[in-house]
Amino acid sequence: MPTYRQLRQEQEKAIIGPYGTLSSASRGRPVPEPEDDVRTCFQRDVDRVTHSKAFRRLRHKTQVFLQPEGDHYRTRLTHTLEVARIARTIARALGLNEDLTEAISLGHDLGHTPFGHAGERALRDITGSFHHYEQSLRVVDKLEKDGRGLNLCQETRMGILNHTTGQPKDTMEADVVRLSDHIAYLNHDLDDAERAGIVWPEDVPAIIRERIGTRNSQRINAMVTDAIAGSAAGVVALSPAMAEAYRAFEEFMYAAVYRNPTAKGEESKVKDILVPIWDYYAGHVEKLPPEFKSIAEEEGAPTAVTDYVSGMTDSFAIATFEDLFIPASWSIK
Repeated sequence: MPTYRQLRQEQEKAIIGPYGTLSSASRGRPVPEPEDDVRTCFQRDVDRVTHSKAFRRLRHKTQVFLQPEGDHYRTRLTHTLEVARIARTIARALGLNEDLTEAISLGHDLGHTPFGHAGERALRDITGSFHHYEQSLRVVDKLEKDGRGLNLCQETRMGILNHTTGQPKDTMEADVVRLSDHIAYLNHDLDDAERAGIVWPEDVPAIIRERIGTRNSQRINAMVTDAIAGSAAGVVALSPAMAEAYRAFEEFMYAAVYRNPTAKGEESKVKDILVPIWDYYAGHVEKLPPEFKSIAEEEGAPTAVTDYVSGMTDSFAIATFEDLFIPASWSIK
């Protein structure tokens, strides 16, 4: 009698189109292991990422705004969930593998630093070369599960690694995640910027309002619908008119939000927090948690310290800085 996994693999052959990735055709895992009776290999990847410690830490990592006052601003975790939902919608409409799409989406930002891209720039300045997409792959390959990694499928691993650069050419599911990442962050960052009073609806260029929409849900739906209609023959793409509006959207967000001195005024402090922490542990490797001491022995102190600092949440990085460099409160009774 066939297992549930085998039945699902047969179903995939009927619902996944010629450009999708069948779980039964996966290139496998770095370390071979027995198949599950219930879940396909990509379903298992979704579960492994979802239950990882790095995934849970995304809740306390900055998306765009540092230390925002209010409960409704996006975090790196909510961004990840929004990417996953957008990507699954597109993947289903295009006849792709939704499970692979979700696995890549949920894992794509696991290597992000505290304090968003400001933290990434700080670690790049320190080390000379740091990219969150490379660190995301290192998280799933090496850092999770006490150094054993998650042993994800090759398709999931490469989708995570290439979600920013798009090189080398990967699965169509990975291409969907790449576009969904852009759709998600442009729209939710604008929504958050309007909530914060950084920009106002009337500031948004006419080409965006007319071709994409004036509300967050309207804009997302327009871009998703266009991507579904514009993708064909193994290529994920927006229509020329939407692509033009998208470029205007991106230019507007960089000018009005991502480089806005009001929105980004606190980012100069990020380097002042992370550099001293990194320097301290580079000079005091014995103070690292045990799992990072092992990495230092195997790969050197700089790699171990970068792994440790990049995995910190915003609040943990601030608490660590205070613990290392701010005198503790005391009183005389």
